[in-house]
Amino acid sequence: MESVFSTTKRKLLIEIAWEVCNQVGGIYTVIRSKVPAMVEKWDDNYLLLGPYFPAKAAAEFEPITEPDETEIGQTVRKMRQLGYEVEYGYWLITGRPRVVLFNLQSVTDQLDSIKAGLWERHKLPTLGVEDLVNQTIAFGEMVRVFLTLLAEGHAKRVDFCAHFHEWMASTGLPDLRHDNVKVATVFTTHATMLGRYLAQNVEGFYGKLPFFDWLKEARHYGIEAQATIERLAAINSHTFTTVSDVTARECEVFLGRNPDLVLPNGLNITRFAATHEFQNLHVKYKENIHEFVMGHFFHNYSFDLEKTLYFFTSGRFEFSNKGYDLTLEALARLNWRMREANMDTTVVMFMVTKQPYRSINPEVLHSRALLDEIRDTCENIETQVGERLFHAAASSSQNTLPDLNSFVDDYWRLRLRRTVQSWKTKQLPPFVTHDLVQEDDMTRFIRQSNLVNNEYDRVKIVYHPDFIASTNPLFKLDYSQFVRGCHLGVFPSYYEPWGYTPLECVVRGIPTVTSDQSGFGDFIMQIMRDYENRGIYVVDRRSQNFNQAADQLANILWRFVRMSQRDRIQQRNRVESIAEVFDWTNLRSYYDTAHDLALKRRK
Repeated sequence: MESVFSTTKRKLLIEIAWEVCNQVGGIYTVIRSKVPAMVEKWDDNYLLLGPYFPAKAAAEFEPITEPDETEIGQTVRKMRQLGYEVEYGYWLITGRPRVVLFNLQSVTDQLDSIKAGLWERHKLPTLGVEDLVNQTIAFGEMVRVFLTLLAEGHAKRVDFCAHFHEWMASTGLPDLRHDNVKVATVFTTHATMLGRYLAQNVEGFYGKLPFFDWLKEARHYGIEAQATIERLAAINSHTFTTVSDVTARECEVFLGRNPDLVLPNGLNITRFAATHEFQNLHVKYKENIHEFVMGHFFHNYSFDLEKTLYFFTSGRFEFSNKGYDLTLEALARLNWRMREANMDTTVVMFMVTKQPYRSINPEVLHSRALLDEIRDTCENIETQVGERLFHAAASSSQNTLPDLNSFVDDYWRLRLRRTVQSWKTKQLPPFVTHDLVQEDDMTRFIRQSNLVNNEYDRVKIVYHPDFIASTNPLFKLDYSQFVRGCHLGVFPSYYEPWGYTPLECVVRGIPTVTSDQSGFGDFIMQIMRDYENRGIYVVDRRSQNFNQAADQLANILWRFVRMSQRDRIQQRNRVESIAEVFDWTNLRSYYDTAHDLALKRRK
């Protein structure tokens, strides 16, 4: 959508986020994956601002040694002259956008006076706040100075639009409005601070939503500063947006303003030229998961890997918000049904999240190492037998198959027998792969529902309290490869402003379960009629209680385990074919509208 101002002035878009060149959580994925689509539209008139943490920036940032004569370069020079430490360069990701990073140390000595000013002008309380809030205030101040200098020097020739993501980037936004700086502002909240806290602590949160007193609750949870920053940013921005209709309902109550627009999240989607290619990848990475499963379970008992389905869930550790409680409850019901029906299918469920642990469980590592040892021994035997069989076949006058046992040395026979013997054990396969610092809701629920990997259980649990990366010795896969190797992603969240995890399944051709309380699930229901036929299942958490939702999820999983392999392959094709909808090049238009609206209002 072209703006009405495009004929008169050049436009420059600046996106500001705490996670530019600084991977902390989900916003990093939003910003980073969106860059190529933004650069395609804005080209050199696009800039990102972030905090400078040398250790994190080292891998992703390439400095421009001498600032250029662009408006950005001139403003960087001016800030440096004023004594601020400012880094200017490129973010080394697809699209290579220009970035300006601020060293927060530059303003730490001014922190008290910055806070005093925020209290005087906006009644923002910052006494005794945690260190993170102090860092964001320092960042916000440097952003404010940068944008003020930029507008003072160049607003006659250029229309500036500054897009702030989340409260952590936005402490300077209220003053830009207060000082009437010639910059159009957009603020996007990706989740509300209060929503996250209340949803996991107050039963029936959504029903009680209209009746919360935001200030009372913010003080109760000790997040008054964060909630106030969020509220001030929402109220003072020219255009206020959020990522889903689900979160929009919270904004009105907690932030005192209804969002002007909803900006759904996308991904930078690589399509395969050959349709079957992603099916091949599924088979390839499933082999790696098979190996893990053999190492983890087969030392005690075995099951048919050809009849095994891999389910997974992942995300930050919010036991009820992320629906981990619902998932485990539904799995316990599924397990009972599969046992009653005498099914020979096995489901292995991976619960992947982040919790404090001391180390990987030594027994789990030991079992995996012994399995690798068995594989090595078998490969050596295979080589030896192969060579000797070839010689025997070539030199024999008989055309019968000789006794292959006679081709194996005693050394290898003994070694194989010993390794297998020391590998086998009577102990049940552990349901948690790491040595946790303490018991948590996950381990308690697993024990309560008795999903402890008994041989007769059709549903097995692997709780992996660390995110999956290629350096991980258990899977030897990175997260996206792990997702491709699974059969189903399960994310029936109770509180989920957007939900990248089910979207990541969709773009990799993996069917997924989401909920109508997740922004992604809500969006799917709005844009698509036959989503279930396309391999996206939506659990109703809006109108059902926990027990009803657990039943619905158990039914979804029950239908899934009874599908034929052919039906599952067709479903993967259908899932992959809708990925296009979520490509940033298609979703960027929502952002274009937000930026145009802010520029109009700034006029």
